Amino acid sequence: MKKIYLLVLGIIFSFIFLTTGCAKRGSISGGPKDTIPPSITSSFPKNYSTNFDGKEIKISFNELIKVKNINKQLIISPPLKKQPIIIPQGSASRFISIKILDTLQENTTYSFNFGQSITDNNEGNPYSQYKYVFSTGSYIDSLTVVGTLKDAYEQKPDNFVSVQLYDAATFNDSTVYKETPLYVTNTLDSIKAFALENLKQGSYYIVALKDKNSNYKFDPKSDKIGFLKDKITIPTDTVYELELFKEIPPFKVEKPTQESNNKFFMAYQGDVKKTKITAQQNNQEYPIRITKFPITGKDSIQLFIPKISNDSIALTVENGDYTKTFKSKIKELKETDSLTLDAKQKGVLAFRELFTVKTSLPLDKINNKFITLFTKDSTTVSFETKYNEFEQEILFDFKKKENESYKITLLPGAIEDMYQNTNDTLTFNFKTKELADYGNLNVTLKAAKRFPLILEVLNPKGEVVANAVSNGDTLLKFETIEPNTYTLRIIYDDNNNGIWDTGNYLEKRQAEEIQYYPKQVDVRANWDVNQDFD
Repeated sequence: MKKIYLLVLGIIFSFIFLTTGCAKRGSISGGPKDTIPPSITSSFPKNYSTNFDGKEIKISFNELIKVKNINKQLIISPPLKKQPIIIPQGSASRFISIKILDTLQENTTYSFNFGQSITDNNEGNPYSQYKYVFSTGSYIDSLTVVGTLKDAYEQKPDNFVSVQLYDAATFNDSTVYKETPLYVTNTLDSIKAFALENLKQGSYYIVALKDKNSNYKFDPKSDKIGFLKDKITIPTDTVYELELFKEIPPFKVEKPTQESNNKFFMAYQGDVKKTKITAQQNNQEYPIRITKFPITGKDSIQLFIPKISNDSIALTVENGDYTKTFKSKIKELKETDSLTLDAKQKGVLAFRELFTVKTSLPLDKINNKFITLFTKDSTTVSFETKYNEFEQEILFDFKKKENESYKITLLPGAIEDMYQNTNDTLTFNFKTKELADYGNLNVTLKAAKRFPLILEVLNPKGEVVANAVSNGDTLLKFETIEPNTYTLRIIYDDNNNGIWDTGNYLEKRQAEEIQYYPKQVDVRANWDVNQDFD
């Protein structure tokens, strides 16, 4: 018996040694990664139920799940005025509870599309596009409208675009501003196609919104809109295309704020180009100089006032039919703008550019007699100047030579601003590169729809680096282009005003048509690129 006991004890110790030894030499694998999304085990009431009259829906899963980003992902159609309470949000659970707070419409099919919001708890595998549908009537509506979206100006449409249907019998021009739609869907974050499902037979108006406020109502200040002028009839097998654009809002301004002893800032919306502003003090009128706000992306302008007494001033703004007068008290501030000049190009001047000097104040005079342009061997070069007041820029136009160094000298008195301040002696140095450092791009238009059109060349940042207008010419040449990868864009300039014009919903006017060349064009140094745009 003692031998048997010792043998058993030896086997136990050997097993312990072997297993602990293995544990020291390796680690237990977790197995293959879970890539299977959760599945639904039951729902109450059942999905696609009819004669629904409850206040809560419960959906059970085979494993722990999370509901994430529900505010963006969940699309309820028709929209509810009171958002339902959804549990859980952020925490793990084996079920989803939807508590309905709104009064449901009679004989209506409702759908709750969860998008990508439902995932398993461990690996985040999504239960994609799960949709819970029920009807308060005796049957489920089953008709569908499908289509695609595009942006009127950009090459790719926005994410999270709402596509909305309104009953044609009650629809008017103000409906999109005031009423929620009868049906709605959303493209979420990766799709430019849409499908409106579980629809009733009938006539509708269709509208797409990049709905920044998520309220299903059109706010022209922030939203893009796309629409079809004519109503659609369901059932239909038509694939619709909606093109979204951002309207230019009606012009208006906000009360100006004084920023220095001689300058105000004024925020605006709309088109500021034709704006006229005058100042009046003690029954005397003074001119106002308007320039662009220096920070990109801010819809504001700078107002430079003449030297007048520190008293109340009336500023009158006129733009078309818009007129508004503001009264402001001119305060004595420490900040007073002085005249400064700064070169826009630092070091190298591209052959397609004009040498540009930015000014801190609006100018009254440019005296070319006090300005000299030299090459590196001190040869003088003739030039012309042009002043762009809104941009506060002096442009120097001259015939450039390749691989040349230049120097511009401005003697005192060359520049005089609106307050009769003049410049000190200033020198700007810059140079050009060899022509072989650039490429040439020749674009042949094939089967252009109509003329006039504008062909634009865009760099990878989306900036227009070159453009040309064609009234019938099919070969457009762009010489001395910086080596880069470019995008080509055609604007059909139907009103022949030289710019792209956006649309307007109330005027039922679509934006001017834009066409992108589908591939990027590679322009290399010392190459001639011949590109067909069909």
